[in-house]
Parts: sequence; structure tokens; C-alpha cells
Amino acid sequence: MLALLYCKDAGRDRQSCLPHFCSILLACLFTAQAWSAELDHAPWDALIRKHVNAQACVDYRRWKAEDIPALDTYLGSLAAPWPTHLSALEHKAASINAYNALVIRWILTQYPTKSIWKSKKPFATPRHIVNGKKVSLDDIENGLRDLGDPRVHAVLVCAARSCPPLRREAYTAARLDEQMDSNARAWLANPALNRFFPDRKTAEISSIFDWFKADFQRNGGTVEQFLARFAPAEKAAFLKQGKVKLKYIDYHWGLNDTTLGADYSKAGFLWDWTRNR
Repeated sequence: MLALLYCKDAGRDRQSCLPHFCSILLACLFTAQAWSAELDHAPWDALIRKHVNAQACVDYRRWKAEDIPALDTYLGSLAAPWPTHLSALEHKAASINAYNALVIRWILTQYPTKSIWKSKKPFATPRHIVNGKKVSLDDIENGLRDLGDPRVHAVLVCAARSCPPLRREAYTAARLDEQMDSNARAWLANPALNRFFPDRKTAEISSIFDWFKADFQRNGGTVEQFLARFAPAEKAAFLKQGKVKLKYIDYHWGLNDTTLGADYSKAGFLWDWTRNR
């Protein structure tokens, strides 16, 4: 059903999707029979190591040509009901992996494209199956946001060039805190995404900090405190002194592809965003 939903959304011939449908069906049947087994994120780990480069850009062209069935099989394992004994950390890691994998699967359905916003309601439509439920990408994100950990904004990647870097390994419960901290630091250390000017007491930061400011202010926190915790140490001292001027960088919604997306303009985004409302 998951593969057929993708085909329906993309206007594709269902017959061409049958191989992917079969792989998902087999994965779901196997997972349903072995519901008490642990979720296995090793297939996702192998795929992102293969198709994501050191600059966190995705080779969608190669992925589409070689590994859609492998991705569909992994997503099939996440589509079936998850083991009831999963710990909170296991559930959190699986949800992060699910979001990132489903974003890539949706892009592969549309590829070639310059932006995820060129597709139909990419975030709001419940077209995905996760843990036995039909959900949207927004549903997964909001579920993670409800956990009260602002680091989720450093690990969820929505296929845009201004997104935090797509980590080249699967998130796992055993290393989740370490991985989330590491990705937050990599995000803030990238001058294309966040910039710090101690001499001017100014930080030019991702628009994510503006859109989700309330998430960073939970439990008495602030955006400045998050920045001070994860920004490069040599640039973070002034963030702890107060009176920091924050400026938000325009978000580049061009595809985080190895080739496409760089020339996707702000005007193009505004048109596509309006069309998708």
C-alpha cells in the first residue's frame, strides 16, 4: 500500500511500482510475524553512507537508479506496528530515521526536481505509513517536538539546502544523545547555515530558530543558550554575556542534491508555497 500511495500521489503507472510494492509487502508481513523483534536501522545506515556525501548532499539520481527497493524494504519495516517494548530512546531514534527516510523517498518519487515544495503539499498530507498509522511528515515532526528536546531541529532534514546536515549514519538509541549533540554542533559550525561575529555581538542564524523559537524556550531555555552550548567554542563565549543581536538567514529551499537545487530562487519558493496552501 505504501508504494501504491506514492505512485498515486505522483501520478505514476501503478504497474511500474509493483516491484516496490512487493518489497514493502514482504517486509510488512515479516515484521508483523516477528513483531517482538527490534527495529533494524542498519539498512538505512548503509543507504545514507552510500548516497550522502561529506557535504551532506544527497545523490538522488544514483539512489533512484540503484536503491529504491532497498529503501522501500526499510520503510516497510517501519510501516508495520512497532514492538510495544521499545524504550523512549528507541522510539525517538526510530522516529527521526523515519522522518528523514520518508523525505528522501518522497523526493525520489518526484525526482528530478529543484525543491520539495514543487510537490503537492509535501509536509501536511498524511501519505506515509509509520508504526501502523497513516501520518504526514508534520505529524512525525510534531510528535518529536512534543518531547521537549529542541535538538530535534538539528536532526530532521527536509531535503532543503538550508536544512541541518543529513547525518551519514542511522540514529540509534545507544548513541542518540551523542549523535544529536554532534549534529547540532555540525549544524552551527557550518558558516553557510549559521554565522557568529563576537566583535559585533551578532549571530546570523537559521530561520529555524525563528520559526520554532518557542521550542528553544521550553523549560526556561533560550535560543542564545542553545547557540552557546553547540556553537564552535571559540565563537560562543559572547553568547553567554547577553545583549546578543540575532539575525535570521533566508531559508534556501533548493533541493539538497549533489547537482540540482542551487538555483531555486526565493521567488520560486514563494510561488510554490502559495500554490500548496
